[in-house]
Amino acid sequence: MIPTMTPRAILFDCDGVLVDSEAIAFDLLAEDLAAHGLHLTRAEMELRFLGGTIGGLFTTARGLGANLPDDWVDVFYARMYARLAQGTGLIDGVMDVLDALDRAGIVYGVGSNGSDQKMQITLGQHPAVMARLGGHLYSGQTLGCPKPEPGLWLHAARALGVDPADCVVIDDSPTGCIGAARAGMRCLGLAEHDDGARLAATGAEVIASLRDIPGKIGL
Repeated sequence: MIPTMTPRAILFDCDGVLVDSEAIAFDLLAEDLAAHGLHLTRAEMELRFLGGTIGGLFTTARGLGANLPDDWVDVFYARMYARLAQGTGLIDGVMDVLDALDRAGIVYGVGSNGSDQKMQITLGQHPAVMARLGGHLYSGQTLGCPKPEPGLWLHAARALGVDPADCVVIDDSPTGCIGAARAGMRCLGLAEHDDGARLAATGAEVIASLRDIPGKIGL
């Protein structure tokens, strides 16, 4: 039976859930990997890298034959940050969902495998969203517990003062959905561009839009 109890907290992933940054990052990544001898399609990159860290990507890409220099992670971060700073839009429905959560008195925060700097660059372009987040932006890299480990989601729940069982995670990657399951949290897997089968396989409840969230949590 699908739970219907209204949660006390919603924990959002950032990239691909709140900000439309993934297409920008994957386009840049495809260019960069190709320049270092590794040619991957968008689908292949999503399968291997979506929801992971740049450090983990570096190791995997080298294993696949990419001739990446030792300083590649820092160089790529700098290029990606510059590209994202040129303009990163919000995912459709963000403001409406936050409005609904505010009306219901449900608190919320963000848990991302991206860096703190990346979240400041992307979310920082949207002051109205940043103001509502109230400083509840948490990076798995900074905390040393990136998804799929549960520590990032558990940390966010503690910071919000909410029991894990009373939280719902919104994530668009199997990595994040697995982390939610390990944390004992209900998860809504956001699949805007496919059927969500990979998310459903983790136990997540698949939604096609952020606008589906209120109905799923009983608002």
